[in-house]
Amino acid sequence: MAIRFTDLEILNLTHERKFLPASFPSKSQLKDKQGHKEREVDLKGENGNDFRVIFRQSLFNVLDFSIILTTFQVNSSLPFRLCRYNGKSHEHSNLIEKTTFYNFHIHKATERYQILGSREDAYAEQTDRYIDYLTAYQCFLSDVNLIDLDKSPSLFEETINDN
Repeated sequence: MAIRFTDLEILNLTHERKFLPASFPSKSQLKDKQGHKEREVDLKGENGNDFRVIFRQSLFNVLDFSIILTTFQVNSSLPFRLCRYNGKSHEHSNLIEKTTFYNFHIHKATERYQILGSREDAYAEQTDRYIDYLTAYQCFLSDVNLIDLDKSPSLFEETINDN
C-alpha cells in the first residue's frame, strides 16, 4: 500500500499550531447520533494545512469516547487520522507488536501500519495521562498543539453530565 504520509510528516502535522475557534466550546454541543454524541470542527493550521477535530462520546458509557485529529492531502477529501485519544471501553491489539491491552490509549498514525495495509492509526499506546473525557481533551490540546482560545470545559462537562 502507498504511504500517504511519512512518520516525519505525521509528526510535523501533529505539532503544527492550530487554533480552536473561541466560539466553539461555549456555543456548540455534541449532536446525537446512533448511540453516541458527536461534533466536528474544521481548522486551518499555522502552515496552511487543513485539519478536522472530531469529538465523540457514547450515550451509554462515560468511558467510551474518542477525540480525533485528522488532516487531508492536497486535492483529496479523504481524512487521514493523525491521532485518536480513546477511552477505556474496549480491548486494543497492535498487530505488528503483538500486544493487547484494555486501558485508556492513544492511537498514532505510522508509516509501518500504512505499509501493512491497516488503518493509518491502527497502532496505539496505553496511557495513564488521562482518566476521563475532560482530561483526555486537555492532553489532546497539549499534544497536538491545539490552542483553545476559550479554555472553557463546558462542552465536555455538559457531555459527561448528560449521560
